Amino acid sequence: MDRTQQMGPLSDPQRTQAMQMPIIDPQRTQAMPNILGAPAQPSLSMEVVLGRKYALAQSIAREGLLTIIRAVQTAAGRAPLNLCLVLDRSGSMEGAPFEFAKQACAYLVDQLTEQDVLSIVTFSDTVDVVMPPRKIVNKQLVKDHIMRLTVGDTTNIYDALVVGTQQATSVNLPGYQTHLILLTDGEPTVGIKDFSTIVSAAARAKEFGFHITALGFGPDYNEELLAGIARRSGGKYYYIDQPQRIPEVFQQELVRLMTVVARNPKLEVHLARWVQVRQAFGGELQMQGRTATLNLVDVERGSTLNPVLELEFPNHPAGVYRIAKVTLRWEDIVTGRVETATADAVLEFTTDPALANQPQDPRVANELQVAVASRALEKTIMGMRAHQLDRTQALAELQRTQALLLSQGRIQEAQEVTQAIRALQSQDANTAEKTLMGTLVNLEQGKREG
Repeated sequence: MDRTQQMGPLSDPQRTQAMQMPIIDPQRTQAMPNILGAPAQPSLSMEVVLGRKYALAQSIAREGLLTIIRAVQTAAGRAPLNLCLVLDRSGSMEGAPFEFAKQACAYLVDQLTEQDVLSIVTFSDTVDVVMPPRKIVNKQLVKDHIMRLTVGDTTNIYDALVVGTQQATSVNLPGYQTHLILLTDGEPTVGIKDFSTIVSAAARAKEFGFHITALGFGPDYNEELLAGIARRSGGKYYYIDQPQRIPEVFQQELVRLMTVVARNPKLEVHLARWVQVRQAFGGELQMQGRTATLNLVDVERGSTLNPVLELEFPNHPAGVYRIAKVTLRWEDIVTGRVETATADAVLEFTTDPALANQPQDPRVANELQVAVASRALEKTIMGMRAHQLDRTQALAELQRTQALLLSQGRIQEAQEVTQAIRALQSQDANTAEKTLMGTLVNLEQGKREG
């Protein structure tokens, strides 16, 4: 096996000059905005919307509680990155895939500033720390080392995640945005192969306050595993069908990271003692006593999070009651602080059926319909895998989901379902499932772009 050697010290008296071409985000800064004295305006706003203002008294009632979390447009810059790249260099990556992966890494190096920190880990049957965390002072030297990387043999994903997490957390960098990007084209074939153990390793990233972007390339990787890594860490999942798209997806993810304005948002809904949560969408739900907590994904400029809870009320007397207190907490890139927003959800119980049966607020109805589409998509994927749905049945289900997503304005996700339909029509169920898994992860996160 051709082992990768660990990169030596990257010191060079000739500091790299700034790029001639504009970098991805011309508004970004070299340090946290609050250090530069930017206005301390929080980066997020919150609005709480009940599906209806009235519920029928003295009967069991249900209602949706939507929280609209908007990124406030601001000219403030970004937090510097602490980025760890974890690259599969197993034998199946040989040739065009690995060459495009190295090009993607070199492109990423060019976009980072001297404030950013980068570490690089590669894995085949063993895991190698190519570059420990360090600031990008000499870009060309880093890129030269990347281009000299060679492929090995098998695929050890578990140890790669463990080592990548160690590298990302080995430096104390207050105010930095830590993130790990994993690229692989295969199943785990050596080391720990158990699904739950690997996903639990990804969950530890979230405990450390950072997320993992899982990039799956080609036809042979396990999309359920990579989606699990993304879900449990609060990160993103991408399916890359062609090697030449690897740099494009790296660029897309880097743009996203450079426009994050709020990290690790958490929604806490403290319920009145007679209110129950039936189900939740848009985040990982945890119940502790009367408090329902949703762990949400990071928020970029121009995006909106729309977590929604479906609540149930028992027989309740007429009157106006606060059914929940909603608290949003997040790490704010703009202010450099942990920020908080609060709001009350108030519902009137009435004896007038006409008031209780008024149409639901369309914003709440839309998000509940998106949740229905997400659940339908998950059932279709499971049915295809278990061969409980034949191709004709799967196509019919996907077409219904596509129409529902279009009706709710989820254009990107509807287009992805269209791609999956075309793949399935071409007898390529593997591509269809990998595409749909990305759509499902996006829908589960409850995020809208633009």
